[in-house]
Amino acid sequence: MTTVAGSSEFYLAQFSAAEGHLPGHDTPWAAAWRRNALNRFRELGFPGHRDEDWKYTSVKALEKQPFDSVLEPSSHLALTDIERLIPAGVECIRIVFVNGHFSRALSDTAAMPAGADVSSLATKLRDEPAAVQSLLENSPTVFRNGFGALNAAFMTDGVFIRLAPRTVLKRPIWLLFISGDQDRAITSQCRNVIVADTDSQATIVEHYSTTGGKATFTNSVTSITVNDNARVTHIKLQQENTTGFHFSEIDVTQNRDSFYHSHSVALGAALARTDIRVTLQAEGAECRLDGLYMGDGRQHVDHHTRVDHVKPHGKSTEYYKGVLNGNARGVFNGKVVVHEQAQKTDSSQTNRNLLLSRNAEIDTKPELEIYADDVKCAHGATIGQLDDDAIFYLRSRGVDEALARNLLTFAFVDDVIRRIEIAPLRKQLEQTILNRLPAGTSLRGLV
Repeated sequence: MTTVAGSSEFYLAQFSAAEGHLPGHDTPWAAAWRRNALNRFRELGFPGHRDEDWKYTSVKALEKQPFDSVLEPSSHLALTDIERLIPAGVECIRIVFVNGHFSRALSDTAAMPAGADVSSLATKLRDEPAAVQSLLENSPTVFRNGFGALNAAFMTDGVFIRLAPRTVLKRPIWLLFISGDQDRAITSQCRNVIVADTDSQATIVEHYSTTGGKATFTNSVTSITVNDNARVTHIKLQQENTTGFHFSEIDVTQNRDSFYHSHSVALGAALARTDIRVTLQAEGAECRLDGLYMGDGRQHVDHHTRVDHVKPHGKSTEYYKGVLNGNARGVFNGKVVVHEQAQKTDSSQTNRNLLLSRNAEIDTKPELEIYADDVKCAHGATIGQLDDDAIFYLRSRGVDEALARNLLTFAFVDDVIRRIEIAPLRKQLEQTILNRLPAGTSLRGLV
């Protein structure tokens, strides 16, 4: 059989050579878990237009190009390369992965408090395989689509975080994933496992960036368990270069009276998709999902969210905004399912989109499925352009048209950025967005 570029057959053919280098290959249950995932990938392949959840997002461009797995740790980066990616003034616990492998030299865990078990997943698999067995084997992401299965089969590393009961982290854990190679196109397959036990609190930043000009294929999975009365703030930043492909699955399970706050900011990659699935499986659980996506040129950026209310007295809030220019295309599909026992659910979902050019496009699909009769649920979506009356108002006060458009666009975006609690990160993101706007640097003295 002829193997075509980056098609599913390409990765199936790679697995035999890669298997002996992957973490857990000498642990029977882990090896079987990978083999099951590979078989699932063989069955599913990459999603196509016949898959309802993928009908607006084609992965054909990804399949045309082969991406090599990096099986051994290596790094061409210096500490200064890492520090410039994290906003000045942020005091954090820094965990760095380069091309899918943990880098101890570039990480900084000196401020790790008691009660926080933080290590690379590969290390955990080697030293304490029983600690992660159920967390990996019971992960539903392996079976949902080909990307989750491919990640499980080829996973090279990732972070393992477990917070003991009543552990409160005063500093964020900053997970920095950097991909790139000067000579070849590569793939990074990282899997993150995070468990916040009873009454614990943490802020976790999941940050993706690239170096070099070669195309990259990032395929990540993050599983988060928020136990009783725990609070987790999770910030995902996707700032990879526009030659790359980025696919990410985030799977969250919440228990009684827990709180999960997600911020998803997608600014980079040629093709990017983030799937976020939250299950409120106990009474009193609450989640907030905030998101911002921006696209220009021919970028394609996709967010799919699903919130399952399983038990009573749950609350969920979604607030996503998109800004698209050039020939960019955005997709937002937000689904809320209220199960039969989830009485007294309170859920709202909002998606607002701003198109800055005639050729930009957005496909938005908010959905509600309600099987309980005592709930309060609402959803809505808007698509529009800049308000001509607002532009006229600013121009009547001496603001030229280009500056007026930039001011209105920035105000639309900053509404989401201001929800992030880390002040230096807010400031850095605002500057990044100003740099993306036409003549946006002219706003620096005004915002």
